[in-house]
Amino acid sequence: MNIQTLLGNLPVLSVTGAVDKEITLLTADSRQAGEGAMFVAVRGVTVDGHSFIPSLRGKGVAAMVVDTMPDNPEEYPGTTFIVVENTSVALGHLASRWYGEPSKKLRLVGVTGTNGKTTTATLIYEMARLCGYKAGLLSTVVNYIDTEAVHATQTTPDALTINALLARMVEKGCTYAAMEVSSHAAHQHRIAGLTFAGGVFTNLTRDHLDYHKTVQAYLQAKKSFFDGLTTEAFALTNADDRNGEVMLQNTPAHRYTYSLRTMADFRGRVLENHLDGTLMEFNGSEVNVLFTGRFNAYNLTAVFGTSLLLGWPLQTVLLNMSRLVPVAGRFQTFHAPDRRVTAIVDYAHTPDAVVNVLTAIREVVGTSGKIITVVGAGGNRDKGKRPIMAKEAAKASDRVIITSDNPRFEEPQDIINDMLAGLDKEDMQKTISIADRREAIKTACLLAQPGDVILVAGKGHENYQEIKGVKHHFDDKEELNKVFNG
Repeated sequence: MNIQTLLGNLPVLSVTGAVDKEITLLTADSRQAGEGAMFVAVRGVTVDGHSFIPSLRGKGVAAMVVDTMPDNPEEYPGTTFIVVENTSVALGHLASRWYGEPSKKLRLVGVTGTNGKTTTATLIYEMARLCGYKAGLLSTVVNYIDTEAVHATQTTPDALTINALLARMVEKGCTYAAMEVSSHAAHQHRIAGLTFAGGVFTNLTRDHLDYHKTVQAYLQAKKSFFDGLTTEAFALTNADDRNGEVMLQNTPAHRYTYSLRTMADFRGRVLENHLDGTLMEFNGSEVNVLFTGRFNAYNLTAVFGTSLLLGWPLQTVLLNMSRLVPVAGRFQTFHAPDRRVTAIVDYAHTPDAVVNVLTAIREVVGTSGKIITVVGAGGNRDKGKRPIMAKEAAKASDRVIITSDNPRFEEPQDIINDMLAGLDKEDMQKTISIADRREAIKTACLLAQPGDVILVAGKGHENYQEIKGVKHHFDDKEELNKVFNG
C-alpha cells in the first residue's frame, strides 16, 4: 500500500522523505522490519520501540513512524520519517487502513468491565449466530471467525492482530462481532482506529492495580473506551453499578441502561434459582436460562439489551436467551456420581467475583449443604487483593482451602501467606492451606458430603499453571473429573 494512502486522515506532525513509496509490511516489531517495511516505534510498558531504530540502519526500511525524530536521520537514506503525537494511537489507525478498515464492515460491539466481559461478549457472539448471522468473537478464552476457533493469547490483542482477525471475519462473511475490551487495551490504545457499533459496561471493582496503580486510573481507562464511541454507536451501562453512570458522562454515543434493581431501558429479574439454571424475566417476559447467580443475570440482561439495540427481533431474542449456554470455566458445573456432591469451576479471580459466585451458590444451597471453596491468587499481580479474596471466601464458605493459582515468578507459599493475613481467628478455624493445587482439589472432594458444593475458583477455562515462567498442563475441570470418576 502507498504511504500516502496508508496514512489517510491520520494526524501527522511532520514528514521527512517521500510519501509515494509502496509499503510491503506494517509492523511494530523491529525484528520483522526490512526492505519495504513501515516500522511503528511504539512506547510499550517495558520496551520503547524507538530504542530499536539504530538496529534498522541499512535494512531498507521504507518508513518509520515515530514521536521523536532520531538525532541522525541522514544515517537512514531512503527511509521516510513520519512524526506523530502518539505512535500507539497511530498504529491502531494504520493497522485499520492496512487491513481495509474491517471494523467499518462489521457491527462490532465492545464489552468492558472488571467481571463478566468474557461471558457477555461470548453470549453476544452466540446470540448473533442463533439469530442466523455469521459472527466473530475476540475474547480471553478463544477467538472465533464464524465457527473457526483461533487460539487467544491475551484478553485484547495488539492492534495489528485485532485488525487481522476482523479482516478474516469480513472475508468469511461475518456481519457482527463482539470483543472484550480490557483496561490495558484501552490505556495502551490497542483499540485506536476501530469503529464500534456499541459498547457495554458490566461493572467495576478492584483489579489490575499492579498496572493502573489506582482505582481512579483503572476507571478512567474503562471510561476512555466510551468517550471514544461515535454518535452513531450505542453505550449500554449497568445502572446498578455506581460507576455505570460515570461511563456515560462524556460519551457521544446514544445512552442506554440495564438493571436488576431499578428502572432502566432493559430490565432483568430473577424469579427462581437453581444450580443448573434460573427462571428470569426480561422486560416483563419470562424465560428459563441455563445460568445461575445474580452476576449471570446481569450478564444476560446486558446481552438482552445489546441484542435489541442491534435490531434483532424481540421474540427471536427471547427464544434464544433460553438456548444460550455457559462459557467454559464460568460457573461450570460437575456432579459426583452417586454422591450428590456438586463442584463448580469458575474463573473468579477478584474479591468481587468470588463474592458473586459464592452468593449465587448460597442462594441455591441455603443451609441444606456446606460450601467448600478452593481459591488462590496469581503471582506478580496486585498483592492488595489477596487478603481481601481470602476474607471474602471465608465469610461466605463453610470450609476454605487456600492454594496455588499461577504463582508465576513468586513462591506459592508467599502468596498463600499474603492471603492468610486477611483472616482472623474464627476464619482460620475453617481454613487450611495446601500449596499443591491438585492436592487441594482432591482434599475438597474428600471433605464434601452429600448435598455439599465445592467451588474451585481462579483459573476457570485455563488449562495450565504458570510456574517460574513455564506453563505446565493443569486443568481444574480435569482434576475434578479424575476424583469424581476415578
